[in-house]
Amino acid sequence: MSFILALDQGTTSSRALVFDHGGTVRGLAQKEFRQFFPAPGLVEHNAEEIWASQLGVAVEAIARAGVSAADIAAIGITNQRETTVVWDRRTGTPIHHAIVWQDRRTAAECDLLRTRGHEQLFREKTGLVLDPYFSGTKLAWLLDNVPGARGRAEAGELAFGTIDSWLVWNLTGGERHITDASNASRTLMFNINTGTWDHDLLDLFRIPPSILPEVVPSSQLYGYTAARFLAAQIPIAGIAGDQQAALFGQLCDHPGMVKNTYGTGCFMLMHTGAQPVTSGHNLITTVASLTGNRTEYALEGSVFSAGAAVQWLRDGLGIIRTSADVEPLAASVPDNGGVYLVPAFTGLGAPHWDPYARGSLFGITRGTTAGHIARATLESIAFQTADLLEAMEADSGTPLAELRVDGGATANDLLMQFQADLLGVPVVRPQVRETTALGAAYLAGLAVGYWQNRDELRQLWRAERSFTPAMERNRAAELRHLWSRALERSKGWAQP
Repeated sequence: MSFILALDQGTTSSRALVFDHGGTVRGLAQKEFRQFFPAPGLVEHNAEEIWASQLGVAVEAIARAGVSAADIAAIGITNQRETTVVWDRRTGTPIHHAIVWQDRRTAAECDLLRTRGHEQLFREKTGLVLDPYFSGTKLAWLLDNVPGARGRAEAGELAFGTIDSWLVWNLTGGERHITDASNASRTLMFNINTGTWDHDLLDLFRIPPSILPEVVPSSQLYGYTAARFLAAQIPIAGIAGDQQAALFGQLCDHPGMVKNTYGTGCFMLMHTGAQPVTSGHNLITTVASLTGNRTEYALEGSVFSAGAAVQWLRDGLGIIRTSADVEPLAASVPDNGGVYLVPAFTGLGAPHWDPYARGSLFGITRGTTAGHIARATLESIAFQTADLLEAMEADSGTPLAELRVDGGATANDLLMQFQADLLGVPVVRPQVRETTALGAAYLAGLAVGYWQNRDELRQLWRAERSFTPAMERNRAAELRHLWSRALERSKGWAQP
């Protein structure tokens, strides 16, 4: 009997999961790693710590599954996207901390590119908006600000990658420098129409092509792990950015199907088929996957602070001890008491794209309690999701039939019910909530014949619970109106 190992490298923790042929989790391990905040709006990771933690949980997950590395048929990798690592090709040592997707340090560079009239060029070629969220300006910043980096890059001494590239480089002992199309499409340097790195955009960033990884399909045998790491040479056969992996894991592979992942951020993707759809409502167009010669696309909306807002209650305010404590605290009050939290801790993502917005708390009175703040925090996640869906329906012209959900916060029944109430459609939670890791496992398994095709995978998907809307539509509209008022007041706060 064989299994698939999924490496799920996230923003706050590294995880590894062992799946059997039925898509059931047989072993799981997780380890948090440090977050660095050098200045307001700046977020960094230690890439070597990420690698060490990811390797450690891989070994642990295999052991917890009661199997050996020889029982692993393939490894699939899914990762926090846009986070940018540059390392020395000879030594494998990063030249700087990784700059995380949440980081806002390149907002001024995005403004400059916009004022020079390049915004439409980036939109047409990459499907993205000019925002510090994406990797291109982060890479340019590293080359400009790390002493000697640009010269070393031009001499071919340095390698750039998002976290998938960094993991594959290390797992293969430096043999493979690759990224899949879904991750490449998040860099502001990849042309989603031609499926290649775009030299016009590289010239704008002054980025030498030699620093970039090779772009490969999302499901393919790429190489093998170096035997010294997992005591076996295991095929590495699947890569996808975390949100595209979740879309695949939810089997949302037909146009109009939508999933939303509730993690550190909140990410909604709608499958749009074999053709990219340009958004007129500030969403982005992204590669969903590249399998064989077929590229599939999605519309995406990104919320920067979802689970991160709950972490702030825990770590910043100290009003809860664990993230799970937020639900009973929020349920201790019948409603939000007129309190609205806009968790724009690192700006606002789609559909607002305001890197200068900052977190704001409105409607506080002497009667406000920790319960009201906890409830406002949960509700802020649902409000931001509703904003995304409204834009997505407008772009696609297709009203949503149901929302498939995944991610850690979906365990929160209060949040899921409030989400259904706001949207007015069922919110469907699957039996296997680890759909990000499952998507990576599916991609790897398909590449090595562990699963034969997507029809076989569709037979594995099961709903665990469907949350049915119970709130009157007028009440939902009133709540969203008050949310919008709070949202507008948070915008532009950090404008220089």
